[in-house]
Amino acid sequence: MNAWNAGHLAMDAVWEAEIGPILWFQGLGDWLAHPFGAITELGSLTFTILLMAVVFWCVHPGTGARLFAVVVTSGVLNFLLKALFYGARPSWYSAHVTRHVAESSFGMPSGHAQNSTVLWGYLGVRSGRRAWLWAAAGLVLLICLSRIHLGAHFPSDVLVGVLLGAALLWAALRWEDRILAWWRGLDTPRWAGLAVAASVLPCVAATLWHHLVRGDWTVPAEWIGAVPTDPAGATLTDLYGVCGALLGGLVGFTLLAGRGWYGADGTLLSRAARFALGISGVLCVQVVLDVLTVRADGLAEAVASFAAYALIAFWASFGAPELFVRSGLAERPEAAGQGADENTERG
Repeated sequence: MNAWNAGHLAMDAVWEAEIGPILWFQGLGDWLAHPFGAITELGSLTFTILLMAVVFWCVHPGTGARLFAVVVTSGVLNFLLKALFYGARPSWYSAHVTRHVAESSFGMPSGHAQNSTVLWGYLGVRSGRRAWLWAAAGLVLLICLSRIHLGAHFPSDVLVGVLLGAALLWAALRWEDRILAWWRGLDTPRWAGLAVAASVLPCVAATLWHHLVRGDWTVPAEWIGAVPTDPAGATLTDLYGVCGALLGGLVGFTLLAGRGWYGADGTLLSRAARFALGISGVLCVQVVLDVLTVRADGLAEAVASFAAYALIAFWASFGAPELFVRSGLAERPEAAGQGADENTERG
């Protein structure tokens, strides 16, 4: 028996042991699906994008940029591991588990658990208030429980996600200042090359793994639940998308810093106008790309996802702030009476 088969059998044993607790949890009542369905959205991709946009465009650009960097890095790691592990979800593995939410990508590790640990943990720590930090921890716990009750994840998926998220959060809080100072010292060819490498290499590795190592993969006989048509392809597409976002954000933030950054101060009306204008740009880019790639599938769909999220992240991190400044909705830090070093230090 090779190591891969041994690992497969070990995971089957773990999943089999976890089905009972999941069924017990779901047996507490279907009424829990409604509040948990709302709670799980607080760790979803859509909500995360909106929250990061609010922080970056309307509250504090420096904190928003750092939040983007750590959350998107977490997303790249999460989908890369999903693409390598090929882990089942409870409703795929057992026909007895009720599927309250539809998921098309592999399960291990839980993206909601990992990314919400990073997202809410970072905001909780940066708030400087113990009450907010405890509230963030409580929210992460509820999101994790929601993933189990909704049939989206095994407890082991959630545990691994939280541990990975906590490790990334610790690393970000410990080293972000040094990494930022190092990044600022790079010349254009070096930072551009590193941005491309950081976003492209995970895609290449996962694609080679998918086609050369797991190319003959089929749904295991033990998975007797409702498995989507192509979870491997969906996972690869998700990875390409978040890698594209990483590239667009790294390029956008670096160019914005070179132009003097921007300030998010202003009246409530100006902040709301910035958000509305920025989100309108995101939606326009998304609609155009959806029309252009409507027939894409397979690797073409993954590449289209990379391009779409790269453009959206570039707009959010550079295009929108520049438009805010030019339209008078925001100012450069110097013009706003704030030191440029103070603003870029947090960006």
